[in-house]
Amino acid sequence: MSSAPLVVHVVHRFAVGGLENGVANLIDRLPEYRHAVIALTACDPAFCARIRRNDVVYRSLEKREGQDWGLYRRLARTFRELRPAVVHTRNLAALEAQLPAWWTGVPVRIHGEHGWDVGDLHGRRGRYRLLRRLHRPLVHRYVALSGHIQRYLHEGVGVPTDRIRRICNGVDTWRFLPPREDEERLGPFPPEALVLGWAGRMEAVKAPLDLVRAFAMLAGSGRPWSPRLRLLMVGEGSLMPQVRAELERAGLLERAWLPGRRDDLPDLYRAMDLFVLPSLAEGISNTILEAMASGLPVVATAVGGNPELLEPGVTGALVPPRDPAALAAALASYLDDPERLRREGRAARRRARERFSIEVMVEAYRDLYRELFLARGLEPPTPTSA
Repeated sequence: MSSAPLVVHVVHRFAVGGLENGVANLIDRLPEYRHAVIALTACDPAFCARIRRNDVVYRSLEKREGQDWGLYRRLARTFRELRPAVVHTRNLAALEAQLPAWWTGVPVRIHGEHGWDVGDLHGRRGRYRLLRRLHRPLVHRYVALSGHIQRYLHEGVGVPTDRIRRICNGVDTWRFLPPREDEERLGPFPPEALVLGWAGRMEAVKAPLDLVRAFAMLAGSGRPWSPRLRLLMVGEGSLMPQVRAELERAGLLERAWLPGRRDDLPDLYRAMDLFVLPSLAEGISNTILEAMASGLPVVATAVGGNPELLEPGVTGALVPPRDPAALAAALASYLDDPERLRREGRAARRRARERFSIEVMVEAYRDLYRELFLARGLEPPTPTSA
């Protein structure tokens, strides 16, 4: 067995999602470490298969709904068996793993905050804030994916600033590329179509119904481009039946493509003309970064880390959440101006490459792990090529 130090990544569920995608990218690009993924509920084999490395350990702890006290025992047993050098938990749902990591003597303990869900859109619920404060002494370093979360950890949870490291998600700008001029568009779209695109989980926090309502407003607006308008929504989730029903009520189901979960996202981004993200809350959105790298301007809600990614009037636009009419108006301003679509799409691609590349993200995590190894009297591994 390799003597490389082991990093254990603890998540609620290891399946399709922005947080999980970031973990997978990190595992593939930090070869000097061994890696394990512990899902408190379950690891999706199909998602695990997207990681290129074949030496990763996966564990599903099958946490029951509500408080599962036996989870602490299962976590402690797993940590004693694996003997990790680092336990890296992510988001509130996995924070409880810090306690068994502490009592089993894991030398380096990190917690990442990626964003909030619909049950606590702004991190204001007192119970959740208390849980974060109670676990604060156990965590050596926090990772905040956005300045918004960084401020919350310091001001709301009381974490000293020198224990917080801000590391944005990164995007693979070699995988996500603008379309070639001779490339045929994927999907059931006529050549003249103008395609509004979305990708994510069809759950309330992502507000997919707001996009459907904005699309219906635009399709019925009588503007010169309205007959050409199409909608592409990639992903699945509990709101899929409502999305389909609302499109059908509006008579627009045939002008929308809902392919569900897909593994060919780079090709699907290249089928879009404009990317839309009407979320109610976000950390640092992987889909925004992927769309930008694919040469698309982005219209998104001004929540969470979205304003840190987009430069309004240069790479996209920001609108208030829960406001389909404002969303429709912002989208119409692009559809009225094809040159703006092209210009801001090129600028979005440049911004993704210069500021949000996956290489920048990986080096930031590598530096963080090295810093904490040295602080704990451990020898960090020598970086090797992925």
